[in-house]
Order: sequence, then structure tokens, then C-alpha cells
Amino acid sequence: MAFDAELDAALSAAFGKASELYQRNGFQRRVGFGRRPALINVDLANAWTRPGNPFTCEKIDEEIIPGVQALLAACRRNGHPVVHVTTCYQVTDRASDATDMGLWHQKIPVEVVAQDKPDLWAIDSRIEPVQGEQVLIKKRASAFHGTYLAGFLRANNVDTILVTGVTASACVRTTLCDGLAEGFRTIAVKECIGDRVPGAVAWNLFDIDAKFADVEPLSRCIAYLDDVGTRAAA
Repeated sequence: MAFDAELDAALSAAFGKASELYQRNGFQRRVGFGRRPALINVDLANAWTRPGNPFTCEKIDEEIIPGVQALLAACRRNGHPVVHVTTCYQVTDRASDATDMGLWHQKIPVEVVAQDKPDLWAIDSRIEPVQGEQVLIKKRASAFHGTYLAGFLRANNVDTILVTGVTASACVRTTLCDGLAEGFRTIAVKECIGDRVPGAVAWNLFDIDAKFADVEPLSRCIAYLDDVGTRAAA
């Protein structure tokens, strides 16, 4: 805990100086909320949310799951689209040329989430999808890379994506970067994004907010989901 507190203090000091530099050069602008949102939950599956796995992340039980539950409730009562994203692989033989892992297995143990182990890549039961919500399987870090996500969102007239999940340094970050590149307003829900090592969330959210998305608190995101839902109904 002492290490975490010292790290947080050091990062806060560094971010303060970096913010001055960014703002002098025109960074940290706001992309803003749009008229039609969707919620994208990235890799909130058992291999990432339950203890004892190589991909297990921090602050899942105390922050991320409760926050996502609140976002899901807001989306469901207002009829906003929800996409649950997970990752799994059909061919986990690292020597096979036919593997769908690409070269990612040369860096991290993606073979853990084999398709024949659905207990690992299934969405956490505490935020279980309901009828009408998408469950999308990806093979790479970004939820957009090689998937139908952008087409699905456009078909639903979505202009804003609220992104949660893990990890801040990889799959969440690349999803936000690609989401902006695809023309969506990108919102990172601050309390609903996690990682595995101290400092990773704080640094990545600071940098994401400067360049690729607006980092917004959970309370504001829920208020937005309710407000835009009410206006759409009216």
C-alpha cells in the first residue's frame, strides 16, 4: 500500500507537469458525448476477472464489476446497445501455422484462452449478457481489429462508445484508439478500467485523455446515458 501511495503521488506530480506541456501545444481537447451511445465492455471474462489466471487484473471486485453493473442497468433501462467483448482461440498449438493466435503468443500466453475452455473466456456471470446484447469474440487487442464491431455500431446509428474493461495498457487502449479512428466519439469510463500492475491504469488513462478519448467519471456517464435516453424517448 505504501508503494502504491508513493507511486500515485509521483504520477500525479508528473501528470501535472505533462498536462501543462500538452495544453500549451493544443492537446487534451474534448471529443464530447454524442446523441446515440453504446457500451463496449472489453475482456470482462473469467480469465481476466477471476483470481488465479495469468490475465487476472486488479480492482475487479471492488470497482470495475460494480461500475459496469451500474452502466448496464442504465443502458438496459434506456435501450442503449451493449457489446460484451471476449477473446479466445481455436488453434492454440504454438508450432502450428494454422493458429489464429497470430504472433501474439510470442509475447503473452494467449493460448490460455482456448475455445474449448469456455469457462475461461465466458463473460463474468456478475455482468452476464441478456437477450439482445452482443457477445463478440476478438483475436487481437482491439475490439475493432478484424471484427464486425464498427458495422454493428453504424447499423444502430451509434456515434458514441463508452468503453470499460481490461487492460488499460492494451485491449482497452487499442479499442479506444481504433474507435476514434473509425469515427466514433470515444469515452473511457474512469472507474471501470483496470490492469495488472500498479500505475498502468493511471498512466494510460492520462495519456488516452490527452490523445484518443475523454476519460469521464462513472457518475457522469450514467447521467449521460439516462439523459440521452430520456431525450430520445421524448
